[in-house]
Amino acid sequence: MKVLVINAGSSSLKFTLFDMSNGAEQVIASGLVERVGTDKPNLIYKRPDGFKQEESPKVQNHGDALKAVCAKLCDPEVGVLKNLSEVTAIGHRVLHGGEKITMPVKVDKGVKDIIRECFPLGPLHNPANLMGIEACEEIFAGVPNVAVFDTQFHQTMPPEAYLYAIPYEYYEKHGIRKYGFHGTSHHFVTDSTAEFLGKKVEDLNIITCHLGNGCSMAAIKNGKVIDTTMGLTPLEGLMMGTRSGDMDPAAVVRMVELGSTAKEVDTILNKKSGLFGVAGIGTGDMRDIQAAALEGKGRADLALKMFVRRVVKYIGAYYVLVGAPEALVFTGGIGENSKEIRQMIVDAIGCLGIRIDAEKNNVRGKKCVVSTADSKWKAIIMPTNEELMIARNTLEVLGIK
Repeated sequence: MKVLVINAGSSSLKFTLFDMSNGAEQVIASGLVERVGTDKPNLIYKRPDGFKQEESPKVQNHGDALKAVCAKLCDPEVGVLKNLSEVTAIGHRVLHGGEKITMPVKVDKGVKDIIRECFPLGPLHNPANLMGIEACEEIFAGVPNVAVFDTQFHQTMPPEAYLYAIPYEYYEKHGIRKYGFHGTSHHFVTDSTAEFLGKKVEDLNIITCHLGNGCSMAAIKNGKVIDTTMGLTPLEGLMMGTRSGDMDPAAVVRMVELGSTAKEVDTILNKKSGLFGVAGIGTGDMRDIQAAALEGKGRADLALKMFVRRVVKYIGAYYVLVGAPEALVFTGGIGENSKEIRQMIVDAIGCLGIRIDAEKNNVRGKKCVVSTADSKWKAIIMPTNEELMIARNTLEVLGIK
């Protein structure tokens, strides 16, 4: 039983092919087509045995990109399929479902209409996501497609958490509210943490920290999200690689008054801010920021302190909202791999009865407890796997076991 997971971006198409037979959940091929629609597209194809191949097929749109992927998957020399009929189902990452879709769903005309309705809420992602779905409908005729939305796991938030204190008509007429993102990741690590701790998900109270180039946190009470840091867009909340995170809205007005257009400000806040904007070393990659901080370059040390402070502020707030959680869960590229950032964060919340065990914390990307045995609650590393979550959701929606 093979499930193809597709993540179609504005100029890219990522894919992962899983063998889900008998609970195997094994990746048998993965990769991406990047720079779709340009004169220099690039296809990267990988297998878990270490085989990797790159080439530049003629790719003008997402349909062409998918055809190139399918040709590679069925290639008699390097492919993993005899033919496309071996694919049982296709799962798609879709950014935004608004308030109308709060669970993974089988794609039909109504679902596609809702994805279109949400174009204004996800102008870069939703159109591309829909193109990926329609390409699959054409090439894999008769194979069911399932949409898994980045916002859906957060839709258990109460109104007092997701509403903004602006005139209510903006919510009623235009859907301006907090939606939250990285939902598939937070969902995966919530389920995985419950299993790791030997608890039922509905009894789990944790704070999840997805820390990577994009960063978000979620307060999980009884297995459900009661608050999250990202908002109407992924810009709200934590300081990120190139995103500003929380700031005074009047600062945006002031930036416009100083001569920047609204579009320019949007670009600045999403692509030129965060660690990149503060550190001043030409990159927002946390690994580079940490190295530069050790060497005293630019404002890298300041950027690190700002990053950690934002995370710590939200931990304090979420600790109270959840009510003494059982675990602080680190995931994402930074959360899973940076022992220094984990150390800095946990050291700053010592008053909440938690301490890092330096020996246990000396690890990368491994599911484990990194807090001391005498801590009142646990600090845990839990590697995320959004693609696997989408594959699982796809089979659940279709009732396939």
